[in-house]
Amino acid sequence: MIRNTNKLILSALLFPGMLYAQQVKKLDLPEAIALGVSNSKNLKLSQNKVEEAVAKLATVKDNALPSANASFLYNHAEIPTNTLSIGGADPIHLPKRADAFVGTAAVEELIYSGGKLKYAEESTRLLTEVAKLDADKDKEEISYAVINTYYSLFKVLQSKKVVAQNLESIASQLKQAQRFFEQGIVTKNDVLRFQLQQANVSLTEMEIENNRKVINYNLDILLGLDENTEIEISEPENVFKPADGLSAYLDMAFSNRQELRQLDLQNRVADVNIKSIKANTRPTIGVGANLYYINPSGKFIPPTDQFIMPVTVGANISWNIGSLWTNKNKVSEARVQQKNVTLQKDMVADEVKKEINKNYQDYQLATNKIKVLETSIAQATENDKLLASKYKNNVASAIDRIDAETLLYQAKINLEIAKADAGLAYYTLLKSTGKIAQ
Repeated sequence: MIRNTNKLILSALLFPGMLYAQQVKKLDLPEAIALGVSNSKNLKLSQNKVEEAVAKLATVKDNALPSANASFLYNHAEIPTNTLSIGGADPIHLPKRADAFVGTAAVEELIYSGGKLKYAEESTRLLTEVAKLDADKDKEEISYAVINTYYSLFKVLQSKKVVAQNLESIASQLKQAQRFFEQGIVTKNDVLRFQLQQANVSLTEMEIENNRKVINYNLDILLGLDENTEIEISEPENVFKPADGLSAYLDMAFSNRQELRQLDLQNRVADVNIKSIKANTRPTIGVGANLYYINPSGKFIPPTDQFIMPVTVGANISWNIGSLWTNKNKVSEARVQQKNVTLQKDMVADEVKKEINKNYQDYQLATNKIKVLETSIAQATENDKLLASKYKNNVASAIDRIDAETLLYQAKINLEIAKADAGLAYYTLLKSTGKIAQ
């Protein structure tokens, strides 16, 4: 009995740890991007729009197929007054009742419609490509959102790591100050200063942990994970590299940006629309065949020679001649709409240029900051060692010692943040070219 109780206690102690372990998920940046893309509700909606456009294209193609219909009619008539006399002629005697069966079947094919069916299909196909580019753009946005949040979490965790080192160092300095105070080397005020520094850094640690929880939760939602999942990230791959010339990124953007490619497609759609409107001035030609079944015998299966089945074959040509002078204004309106698309592309192109230039300069600045901060850490480290030695020898004050240590750890935090900012700036630059994945 005691042995079973011990097993239960051991299980109770281990189970929370096991449960917690199940809620931790390790993810590197590429895995996070892939997970975000696969679980994105926005992307699923975009894909559904693509499927809708493809289905519409298939429907337009069906319009080119021949149409066919068939019908069958049964008719029963009661004739109470069945004698008809006209003038002095012999009266005509009709039956008191009559039944008839009539069936028809028809097939029609549009041979020529001025090209309107072809233009409708081409226009719909181009709009399908626009929908696919919308989905590609959404994929880029989702990937960037994951990258942004991932780097935010990385910055917080790096800051938390540096703060933990700072607290460990302060604890050591506090012990030293208390020992010096007991030896009469420093005053009680020096000890209090170290305790105050410890409290301030602890508050900073609490704020960082709160930020970590918020960002982790947001990343859970973004990746489609359970909200209680603790995400364990790895340091993003060092993507820093000398940026190519600004012109290279501009060329890349004009080739890849979905907005520009969409406007090119919209321009082609407008061109097809003009051709379709012009097609209204052309005649349409169609052919068809009709089969009739007429059975006035009143019997579903009539006797021989009491029904007829004529077959007709014909062709028709129609032409709305008035469109020759009423259609020109519609064409002019369509040309204006096409010009609007061209002007819109010029405006978007200008915005793209400004966006890429800003992101290019931001990336240059971010990488230069790293170099400056690496130098400042070397200087802060040397200054911290000097002040530590002076304080130990009672040459420097506790304030000087605390200031030197604060500068060092602040420089370390700034460097970690700068590295993350540089990585994110690089991905931001790539996003502005329309190619976030390189």
